[in-house]
Amino acid sequence: MSDRAFITPKVLKWARESSRISLDEASAKVSVSSDKLNDWEEGASQPTIKQAEALAKTYRRPFAIFFLPDIPRDFQPLQDFRRKTAKKLGTASTFIIREIQQKQVWISELFADNEEAELPFVGKFSLKSSPQAVAKDILSTLKIDPLNYSTDNPIKEWITNAEKNGIFISRTSFIHTRLKLDSEELQGFVISDKHAPFVFINSDDWNAPQLFTLVHELAHIWIAVSGISNEIEPELKHKDKLHPIELFCNEVAANTLLPAEVMQRIEHSTFNSSKSVFNLSKKLGVSSFAFLYRAYSVGLISLNKYRELKKDADADFQEFLRKEEEKAVKAKEKKKGGPDYFMLLVNKNSHLFTKIVMDAFRGGHIQPTQASSLLNTQVNNFSKLEAFLYK
Repeated sequence: MSDRAFITPKVLKWARESSRISLDEASAKVSVSSDKLNDWEEGASQPTIKQAEALAKTYRRPFAIFFLPDIPRDFQPLQDFRRKTAKKLGTASTFIIREIQQKQVWISELFADNEEAELPFVGKFSLKSSPQAVAKDILSTLKIDPLNYSTDNPIKEWITNAEKNGIFISRTSFIHTRLKLDSEELQGFVISDKHAPFVFINSDDWNAPQLFTLVHELAHIWIAVSGISNEIEPELKHKDKLHPIELFCNEVAANTLLPAEVMQRIEHSTFNSSKSVFNLSKKLGVSSFAFLYRAYSVGLISLNKYRELKKDADADFQEFLRKEEEKAVKAKEKKKGGPDYFMLLVNKNSHLFTKIVMDAFRGGHIQPTQASSLLNTQVNNFSKLEAFLYK
């Protein structure tokens, strides 16, 4: 039949399995039985061109890949630094890792071809270095003073300054509206590269944990170690279960966001109540939990005081989440349409990456289809995207 797609069966099966999608889930996308999809994967029959195109879209693979004679070499998996008991990475996590890898390879090759200078801070330190020295260098390089943020949104300042220094930062909580990221699977990951280091942050949380994750991933760049992270914010009960690299990067993040000299200036009365702890930690851009752990680790409070305040902080945090949810619902109702599409798109792609791709497209250096693929939006959206970038 002329409308049949004579795909390579084992490539079709590989595309599904590498996307962490079951036979039942995939077959539902093309309205066939799982037995029929299994027949396609075994070579007993072939899908129509339309069905094969639908599967390519579902697996987030180019349609042409199904016609290769053999399974292509895929991106190398990032080293997984999560605890052994962490949830298995699902489809959404798999897709976002693959997407960022594609962006990172493109931008790194572009910079290398243009003979751009390597970034001096990538791999400047190692696991043998002092976490305090790494923290000091991060703050110095990015020109950030954790006691004097220029806005009431510290993570925004960190992202802006990181991208000014050539570090690409991507943030999102979903692949699309029906495929959301699970923070229990993935809080962040980093691709360390001399030309184009890329950090991803799962934004399915409030800003303070995201900021700790961001600085944790920056620490990975400073020691040139790529990998996937989860359960980043330090807690006593999990400390002995974390990978040594995660422990080191947590220590760097704590020293970066809450340097010892900053902690020593804190009035002891702050620790009289969890409300005082919450208010100060919010000002510093960190969670109460990270702040209390740091206070305990530098000897400002005892273990018993840490446990007492942490218990109270848990209750305060739940109340905070409830109020934030109420505010989010009211804001959504007021806007009647949710967050701005282009804001979400730029956050996901990275502001710096979006600008570079748009410049390359406008300069005639890349084709419209490639620019569209890199930015995950149609070409007819480019004018509005640019307007958002430069407003």
